Amino acid sequence: MITLSSDFGSPYPAAMKGTILRHSDARIVDIAHDFPRQDVEAAAFWLREVLPYFPPAVHCVVVDPGVGTERAAVAVRAGEHVLVGPDNGVLLPAARQLADDVSVFEIDYDDPGSTTFHGRDVFAPAAATIHEMGVDAFETGERFAHVSEYVDLRFPEPTERADGVAGEVLVVDGFGNAITNVPGEYLAERFGSDVTVNGVWAPARQTYAAVEAGSRLVTVGSHGNVELAVNRGRGDERFSVSPGSRVRLRWTGGGQ
Repeated sequence: MITLSSDFGSPYPAAMKGTILRHSDARIVDIAHDFPRQDVEAAAFWLREVLPYFPPAVHCVVVDPGVGTERAAVAVRAGEHVLVGPDNGVLLPAARQLADDVSVFEIDYDDPGSTTFHGRDVFAPAAATIHEMGVDAFETGERFAHVSEYVDLRFPEPTERADGVAGEVLVVDGFGNAITNVPGEYLAERFGSDVTVNGVWAPARQTYAAVEAGSRLVTVGSHGNVELAVNRGRGDERFSVSPGSRVRLRWTGGGQ
């Protein structure tokens, strides 16, 4: 299996699929092609959440604002998985989630046909080669050279306070839920009580439907992080936040 992820929309992924099918018999599965444009951190977050549910595969990822520059192309071995993409950190959070033992290899490639479409001309052919050769692709050392220096993206850690926790919004999903870097454990024992988020009151609840339609709430999403939400509405708008926004959660005690 080769999975494809990008911020390309349509029709660019079709050219990547055609390239892969010319060089391999891989089953191709789309993860997403509507990641926020050129947002490496957002793509890295969603890949970290999604890829662990897949069986061993080659994952080709192209969110690449540095395309055509001196940035390297890399393949990351993570257990039985391999992730292929630009050396901008987008692959590493998912790789660390997939396996404790992670190795990074720089991909040697000829001058591509385009300086703006390495997804088709560099990453898709590399993914097909790895699919066909397996671990032999790395052991020969011909196209893949092990490296110890690479861009290692790590998400910021929250800061615990005496009366709460400070963090930031990592991503906003399609429903408008603002997903923070605050682990859900901080909220687990406070469901049924209240919190304030940057001074805005909201109940801490386990489900969206625990509050009336249009009402704010703070909850824990399927990703295990605290999120700022609105039942049948957009949490990012009601809490006035966006990716990168700092958030301060304070525990206020009883219900309201």
